[in-house]
Amino acid sequence: MSRIAKKLIIIPNNVHVSINNNIITIIGNNVTNSYLFSNKVTIILNKNSLLVNPLVNNKKSWAIAGTTRSIINNIIIGITVGFSKTLQLIGIGYKAQIDYTNNTLILFLGFSHTVNYKFPKNITLKCINNTEITIIGYDKQLVGQIAANIKSYRKVEPYKGKGIRYLNEVIKIKEIKKNK
Repeated sequence: MSRIAKKLIIIPNNVHVSINNNIITIIGNNVTNSYLFSNKVTIILNKNSLLVNPLVNNKKSWAIAGTTRSIINNIIIGITVGFSKTLQLIGIGYKAQIDYTNNTLILFLGFSHTVNYKFPKNITLKCINNTEITIIGYDKQLVGQIAANIKSYRKVEPYKGKGIRYLNEVIKIKEIKKNK
């Protein structure tokens, strides 16, 4: 049985939740987000809390209920607080710029050309300095996916540690092969 599914989801005062068929709609801070949940779970809405229960008491239904609860909780956290990821560019000449008119991140990563990444309008990117990019949004999955897409342009190389990495990510540096 899922321990996560048994936990209540507390709804903040400035968030409005409505359930219609298998769609839960969460509104708050001028943001609306909907989620289509499985028909194998039921969601009980009280005044300021939500409870996710499976229809059938078996392992798979409890797993689906736990996943549904986590996704709904992340939507509520994203609408009230938001999610962010910070990336670091490490390497000589590696830098980033943001073109807000076209919603484009321009990356200089040691290639003969610049790398342009077009990001969605509901995501905010900030360059603290030339080598740090902060991705902010209300959708946890989208923020993580954008961070992974940007990181994939220049993966961290294991000998010198050059590339794009998450803030405070630990990279194990390999020793260079030595001739005998």
